[in-house]
Amino acid sequence: MTSQPIEVAGERLLALVEKALYWPERKVLFVADIHLGKAATFRALGVSVPSGTTASTLRALSCVLERVEVEHLVLLGDLWHAKEGRTPDVVAAFLAWRRQHASIRMTLIEGNHDLKAGRLPEGSDVSEAPNLILGPFDLRHHPQVSDEGYVLAGHIHPCVALHGRGMDSVRLPCFWFGERVGVLPAFGDFTGCAKVRPKRQDQVLAIADGKLLSLGAVV
Repeated sequence: MTSQPIEVAGERLLALVEKALYWPERKVLFVADIHLGKAATFRALGVSVPSGTTASTLRALSCVLERVEVEHLVLLGDLWHAKEGRTPDVVAAFLAWRRQHASIRMTLIEGNHDLKAGRLPEGSDVSEAPNLILGPFDLRHHPQVSDEGYVLAGHIHPCVALHGRGMDSVRLPCFWFGERVGVLPAFGDFTGCAKVRPKRQDQVLAIADGKLLSLGAVV
């Protein structure tokens, strides 16, 4: 399946295989850890890495925005990777992408990389905030418990390890919903992941071969 309904904090959300989370009632889309300009940052430091990751990431995000009806896009931190990655080409690509989706309200929850990269480029038309309360949710970058609501966050690029016969194993990016905090997988193409250890009662949706794999309680 390419989407999976899941109940979080009393609300029905839709996990998408594209590593995004959709709230149909409010027409809000959540994504985390895009890390625009990461490859450009590495190249600026003299590390030879492939180009084109920013363009492919923005195309992927456009596809999600076309798949579901979105009025508000909430970026859960680390939209940009570093100041060095804000090359003229990367900035131009981002601003062109923003103009394509000018009718959609966008909010950036400031991540640790965003704070180091500095203010958004002029013309971005994206609101910035350390956190945002929407309904029962406290939208943050860091996945830490809050008294203001159920936290939806990013930052750690969660993945789970599945083991096969012998020594075979694979790491899969995942959505991880605990009792008070939910963590989204990293949306960006050029990002790593960190293995997480969910509790038995947690809801986990792994992403493999273009499908969602339920590893916990779902509705």
